[in-house]
Amino acid sequence: MSSEAIAREVKRRRTFAIISHPDAGKSTMTEALALHARMISEAGAVHGKGGRRSTVSDWMEMEKARGISVSSTALQFSYDAVHSGGEPSVINLVDTPGHADFSEDTYRVLTAVDAAVMLIDAAKGLEPQTLKLFQVCRHRGIPVITVVNKWDRPGQTPLELIDEITERIGLIPTPLYVPVGIAGDFRGLLDRRTGEYIHFERTAGGAKIAPEELVDADAAADREGDAWTAATEESELLSELGQDHDQEMFLAGQTSPMIFTSAMLNFGVRQLLEALVEFAPAPAGRTGIDGTERAVTDPFSAVVFKVQAGMDSSHRDRLAYMRIVSGEFERGMVVTHAQTGKPFATKYAQAVFGRDRSTVDTAYPGDVVGLVNAMALAPGDTLYIEPKVQYPPIPSFAPEHFSALRVTTADKYKQFRKAIDQLDAEGVVQVLRNDLRGDASPVLAAVGPMQFEVVTARLKAEFNVDTVIEPLGYSLARRTDEESAPELSRQRGVEVFHRSDGAILALFSDKWRLQFIEKEHSELTLEPLVAAAD
Repeated sequence: MSSEAIAREVKRRRTFAIISHPDAGKSTMTEALALHARMISEAGAVHGKGGRRSTVSDWMEMEKARGISVSSTALQFSYDAVHSGGEPSVINLVDTPGHADFSEDTYRVLTAVDAAVMLIDAAKGLEPQTLKLFQVCRHRGIPVITVVNKWDRPGQTPLELIDEITERIGLIPTPLYVPVGIAGDFRGLLDRRTGEYIHFERTAGGAKIAPEELVDADAAADREGDAWTAATEESELLSELGQDHDQEMFLAGQTSPMIFTSAMLNFGVRQLLEALVEFAPAPAGRTGIDGTERAVTDPFSAVVFKVQAGMDSSHRDRLAYMRIVSGEFERGMVVTHAQTGKPFATKYAQAVFGRDRSTVDTAYPGDVVGLVNAMALAPGDTLYIEPKVQYPPIPSFAPEHFSALRVTTADKYKQFRKAIDQLDAEGVVQVLRNDLRGDASPVLAAVGPMQFEVVTARLKAEFNVDTVIEPLGYSLARRTDEESAPELSRQRGVEVFHRSDGAILALFSDKWRLQFIEKEHSELTLEPLVAAAD
């Protein structure tokens, strides 16, 4: 395909992730977006009511049981937006874990997107996990669209939410719409650019797209009375304060278009899709570790950001998600794995929507493709067609929880080791080893303790291996080196391990033990590990 044709495909694409605190409605919003794109005929929600189905982007039994997202999944759909320019847009939504314990997985996803939707609860406002993930977006220069969800329930006022976001994170919201009706009495939206009223009709259980009625300002005033007057006054105040959308300031990360929604009722979802198409940036090229620029129209290259196995009992394979950075991908092409220099055949390439899979024959920058049985690939790896390029690796988070893992029966030891190696390669958890403990009792290091639950659940479900987790008395880790390791190993409250990526980590019982050793042994190498907001 010519460079001009690739450029046209890139222009159509929008690749984004939703970031939120648990229970802000992220999975429900994902369903609502898929519904509006006609990918599914009926929306569902985890712990749904009235017969609503289980959320299709959540597939693990743990996710279904607890109503949370643990894994990452990628959804692609076409959407014929008003601002598509005559050709449907291609939307790549990379769904992410919402629970704080899996923020490292979300961090990896944020390396693969060009924009983010920051989903906040109308009643709770900014919550800790949202703040943490927003800082990652800011650090990576990812522009953010703010979505206030659950406006059908009692909550704060629009101006209170706007002030909170401005004061706490310095991001200036520029609402594209103002809700008509207070939180808990969601009637529709005032379109600030046209002055028109978008009135929503409820559907049974919120399972279908909510019908919209477009009403002019005079008719809206007659119909809604004080609720319309309040919305127009808020819109005028925002304009006086200069809080109208500015595309340059948005892309610079200074402002954020804001939309009020109810994902459960499918109110405001179309408006979010339209905003993504109109304002979110199209995919751009990247810089390799040697400083070489790779434009989107250059030969094929891609970054692996997620490796996942055990997605379905009928698919006993391992899937590596790659984000295409440049060029055209064609199924069957042989590419080079930058980390090893070895060729990699792409015969089995798939798009994944929850449990459903379909073959991908071609794809373009911004698209996410799953490579099946990609045993040699790990998160952060680069694939390319000449000329050579290698993109920066994805750093690991600083772990805060540590446990020893052992198999309960000796006859399962071989399966146990194979399973641990697989989960380690996927990035489900960090695996630490040293000579004293040996391979029979590796130490797991995690950002949050629920990662340990995922490990034991998957060991049982996929490998039929029963294991025991034993919490260890360590609370923080530092990177060290071979020269410092012997002295550190002699210190009380310290243990030294090797991680599978080659890093040497020293674990400490608490920050006071670390401070004491840093003071008494200043010659030792003790470097902080990368965290989300670094």
